[in-house]
Amino acid sequence: MSDLDLMLRFMLQVLVVLASCKLIGWFGHKYLMQAQVTMEMIVGVMLGPSLLGLFLPKLQEYLFPMFLRAGDATSGRNPSMSILYVIAQIGLVLYMFLIGLEFNTKLISTRAKAALGVSAAGIIFPFTLGAIVCLTILSKRNDLFAPDISLANQALYLGAAMSITAFPMLARIIFEAGIAGTSLGTLALGAGATDDAVAWSLLAVVLATAKGDIRIAIWAIGGGFGFITLMLTVGKRVLSRLGDIVDRDGRMSQTVLVTVLLILFFGAWFTDAVGIYAVFGAFVMGAAMPRGLIVTEIRANIEKITVGLFLPFFFVYSGLNTHLGSLNSPALWAIGGLVLVAAIAGKFGGCYLAARLAGEDHRESLAIGTLMNSRGLMELIILNIGLQQKVITIQLFTIMILMAIVTTVMAAPLFEFIYGKKAAQIQAGIVPAT
Repeated sequence: MSDLDLMLRFMLQVLVVLASCKLIGWFGHKYLMQAQVTMEMIVGVMLGPSLLGLFLPKLQEYLFPMFLRAGDATSGRNPSMSILYVIAQIGLVLYMFLIGLEFNTKLISTRAKAALGVSAAGIIFPFTLGAIVCLTILSKRNDLFAPDISLANQALYLGAAMSITAFPMLARIIFEAGIAGTSLGTLALGAGATDDAVAWSLLAVVLATAKGDIRIAIWAIGGGFGFITLMLTVGKRVLSRLGDIVDRDGRMSQTVLVTVLLILFFGAWFTDAVGIYAVFGAFVMGAAMPRGLIVTEIRANIEKITVGLFLPFFFVYSGLNTHLGSLNSPALWAIGGLVLVAAIAGKFGGCYLAARLAGEDHRESLAIGTLMNSRGLMELIILNIGLQQKVITIQLFTIMILMAIVTTVMAAPLFEFIYGKKAAQIQAGIVPAT
């Protein structure tokens, strides 16, 4: 394929991806009460072999040819897909940096006891159910995990994947409902942020130990821990000088913006190099940035281009790896159903019970369980890492993608049904924001 052909193919891919995400996103927001990011998850599957490839296989193969010869996984990845992969990773790094900017430990400290209780339940219950499903059913099959992955790592990975919470979507639902400063909003955000921090830590352990060399595991875990410690202490103080410059000038100059991006991609490169993946570094760099005008300026400069241009390619790339046709037996579909039930029961049920024990009323506890049950983008990230690092197979990847979509799609309408009326009253000032 010539450079010109590659460029023409890429431009067509950009047109199809962005137009599809915008159109389906508009439809989902208007008629299905879904956020744009939720519909982009669905678009990814639609443009892949599961839908477009099923009805228009030649068109799907032309737009998104995975390999140099269609269907031949030994022939090498098509250059156009390598470009999509790089674009998707850039979008993911930038987006996780933006999520890190939202990470506020004060949300946890203001309602520490309740937040930690809900967070612990949101990890322990789904993790336990996921591990039980893995040890009793999934481990009896040889088509769900890579053959060299130990049983302990299989259970650890599935438990971590079950425990993840869609923190970005949770924050968006709370903001749109106008309850960010309320007791419910603070509790849910604090618990969700803690949940994801623990789940990412579990994933780091899986990726490190799955390599089968204790030195690699020590380097990955030690390097990651050292990076986090350094950035949240010394790094935070150094970065605060950038915040002082922006506060002094009243705006962010191009020099400061480029400096921030250089620091960001260094962090992403370092964590990728030590073996715990680039998104960890991007998130930590965001969390280490000083709060204030610099955060507002960073968002103004990169958020729209990240969310509007780069991030949709990550969803599409995930969709291209989702093969509903790989679930070619009733047993696999039954496993998919069991995983979905375990995921909902563990996350929704566990967080509901913890909220009740923390003193929340029935409705607020149901609302917290609904918010925490959403997986969203964070689940897609952990699944893509598992697939790329050869921890899981296409079959389990597809099962978990379906679970992520279902739990994410049900979050906004169910929250609106449970809590919508009270949220509207809070926004209108009819009832106090307690």
